[in-house]
Formats: sequence, C-alpha cells, structure tokens
Amino acid sequence: MPLTDTACKNAKPSDKPRKMADGGGLFLLVAPTGGKLWRQAYRFDGKQKLLSHGAYPAVTLQAARAARDAAKALLAKGIDPGEEKKTEKQKAKTEAANSFQAIAEEWFAARKAGWTPAYSERIWRRIEADLFPAIGSTPINAIEPPEVLRAIRAVESRDAVVLAGRLLQVAGQIFRYAVASGRAVRDPTQDLKGALKAPGAQKHRSALKAAELPEFLKALSNYQGDRQTVLALRLVMHTAVRTAEARFAIWSEFEGLDGAEPLWRIPAERMKMRSGHLVPLSPQVVAILKELKKIAGDSDYVLPSATKEKVVSQNTMIFALYRLGYHSRATVHGFRGTFSTVLNESGFNRDWIERQLAHTDGDSVRSAYNAAEWLADRRAMLCWWSDYVDAAEHGRKVIPFPGRRA
Repeated sequence: MPLTDTACKNAKPSDKPRKMADGGGLFLLVAPTGGKLWRQAYRFDGKQKLLSHGAYPAVTLQAARAARDAAKALLAKGIDPGEEKKTEKQKAKTEAANSFQAIAEEWFAARKAGWTPAYSERIWRRIEADLFPAIGSTPINAIEPPEVLRAIRAVESRDAVVLAGRLLQVAGQIFRYAVASGRAVRDPTQDLKGALKAPGAQKHRSALKAAELPEFLKALSNYQGDRQTVLALRLVMHTAVRTAEARFAIWSEFEGLDGAEPLWRIPAERMKMRSGHLVPLSPQVVAILKELKKIAGDSDYVLPSATKEKVVSQNTMIFALYRLGYHSRATVHGFRGTFSTVLNESGFNRDWIERQLAHTDGDSVRSAYNAAEWLADRRAMLCWWSDYVDAAEHGRKVIPFPGRRA
C-alpha cells in the first residue's frame, strides 16, 4: 500500500532499522535514532543496488516519488541511475571549482601581492559587489558575452560609466587567466568592445591655482578641527605624495630628521607603481613631522587613528577641505597638480618634477634603480617649493629659483 505523508510523519523508530515501502522500489528507512531516509532498491546488470534520495521531511514524499520515477526512466534507457548520480555530483563539483567566483579568487590571490592594500581592497570590493551576484556561480567556460554585459550595464545604470569600463577590464583579466590555465577557451569580454557607453570628458581632480593658495593656506591655519588633520594636509602639500602614501607612513621610513639631508624612503610595496620612492625633506616638512611625532606618541604610524586600518581614514583630509569651504574646489590629490603646475611654470626641470611625483616611464626595472635620480636637484626643488608655500601663506615675495629650465 502506498505511503501517505501522515504515515511518514508519524513513523516511530524501533530497536532496528525498518522499511516503509511506497512501491516501485521506493521506501522510507526509519533509523533507531529517529532519522528518516528515502531509499530506492533496483537491479542493474543482474545486480541488486540501492539509491539514496535524501532525508524526510527535507525531501517530501512527492519529491521522493519524482526522484524514483526519474531513476526508473534512466533504467529504461539502460543507464544505471546510481552511476549517473555520481557523475552529476562530480560534474557539479567540477563546475563549482571552475566557477567564475572560484577563478576570480585564484586570479586575485595571484595578483594582489603586486598591488597596494588600498588598491587590492578596492578591486575586490568591485568584483564582489558587481560581478559575483550576476555570474559568480556560473562555470566560467559557460559564460556568454550577454551575461557579462548585463552585469556591466547594471553598473552603468548607476551613472558609473568609468567604473563600468574598469570593471569590464578586470573581468577580461579574469577570463584570460582562465584561458591561460585551461579552464576556459575564450574571453567573452572581447565581444563587448564598443558595447558600453562612452565616458564623458575626463574630470581631473580639482587643484588649487597658484593665486588661490594664499586664501586657502590662511583658512587652513585658522582651521578649528583636529591638529593632526591640518598637519597631514600640510605634509601632503609640501611633499606632493599621494594621500595613501602619507596615510600609511611609518616613522622607520624617515631618516636624518636632525641632519642636513633628511629623507623619506617610501618602500615599493606602498607605492602605486610598486617602485621605491625617495622624498627629500625641506626644513618645513621636518618641523611638521616633529609636531606629528608628539601627537603620534609611541605609534609606529605617522598619522595613527582608531580606525580598522589604524591610520586616518581616506575621508579625514577631504572632509576637512569641505569644512574649509573647498568642496568641489580642491582635493587632497589636487595638491600634486598645484605642485606640478607651479614648478613647471617656474622653470624647473620637468624630469625632476616627474620623478618627484613618482610618475614612472613605463620601464619598471629602470624605475626601480632610479629612485635616487636627481636627488640633490629634487631636494633643492622641494626646499624652494616649501618656501613658496610659506611665502604664499604669509604674503611674502617668492625668490625665483636659479636653476635651469627643462
């Protein structure tokens, strides 16, 4: 007599396992512990075999019967349902191991050692938020261009056209990694060239003009916020380093602060282009650092803070600019633009400026060996720049640099 759901639900365990038959080889096995398991007995090639269909009530009576009927359909075709199930399970396991997410994780692990922590975190956050929900669980070799395009267009719909383009590039790198490692035969992003919206004219980060420096520096000197933030802004302005390079600076990177040639030696792993960078320090920067040291106390960091990263957040300095009234008028990164413009217009050698901004020439080997390039000239240039900033703040006339033009 076929089973009912009530009978399955009310079945009680006994001292020994007992079978409750439903027909067609399907039965509910009630274990002494109380567990209820669906099993199906069948014969294949003259051998008696047993097939598992899961546990009750997670697998209902109706679902168990559907699984039984599917197994009988395979038997009618001369296929062993037990072996077919093993094959499907192995296939699912292989597909999971070769899913877009699994390959992306492998690709990221191989690449992140060559990136700064901030950059690698940003890349991974984009992948997790915008690619995994759409194609993460799909076997990478089964992903077609339209599926990738839908994921990228979802980013475009947030009015993030530039980010969408960058995300497509990242996806392409992951697909090409899969091709190179034998898990995919092609990169579907190659079919999407021209499918995305064209970004508008590039918006450069707002930089102060030379004529705006006196007003800004006066406002900065009167800033009522945290003193460490003021000093952090001054440190970036005087050295022309990137914000992250200042945020994660540690005291052991600084040499000779009480000597004639103080120097900031930023290691390659903290630089955007992964090449070590030397920053000669002007007397003004040394004074800034000594004041920061009093604030930092025993911390290894120059700009410590009670954040997850243990240093001031990315927004600390930019929010200070907002409070100073420079929202959309200036950015911290824009100080580098001001530095470059003033020094180029003042006749400094362009190579000195580019080297000080840590702009590489595309030759990573050459860059690695030339961190000290024009160090004496750059020291004179940075001292002149600090004097220029001081003069702008206090209304003094700047003495022209006696050096040669580029």
